[in-house]
Amino acid sequence: MNVCELLRLLQAEHDETAARVDNLREQIAQLTTVLAETEARLTELAATRKVIDGLAPPGHEPAPVENATVYQRIVTMFNEHPGKVFRVRDLHEHLGLPTDEPSINVTRSRLGRLVRQGLLEQPGRGRYQKRT
Repeated sequence: MNVCELLRLLQAEHDETAARVDNLREQIAQLTTVLAETEARLTELAATRKVIDGLAPPGHEPAPVENATVYQRIVTMFNEHPGKVFRVRDLHEHLGLPTDEPSINVTRSRLGRLVRQGLLEQPGRGRYQKRT
């Protein structure tokens, strides 16, 4: 194999890899959009549920939250305590979630999405509260 042939093969592999990178970036962008839309819908559903529970007659037992996703439980916690500032670890303790670092990091990511969506604000580093 001569140098010209080697360079041609290298260029062909480079072009294929660059095309794959572009394809993956496009998929990531699409999934990010779908994820944001779906999370916004979850938030809307949690707010709707809270309003409907508030309109129920006295003595009505609110729907159980045990079956809700962690994301829904987080949104519900902020809706129930609109003025309270939560640290991630405190939020985990209130919700009975594990306080190991990987779990905390997942929740930080979820809270970051809620901040970007305008549902929460960050009054300080590592602190989150419902946007008023």
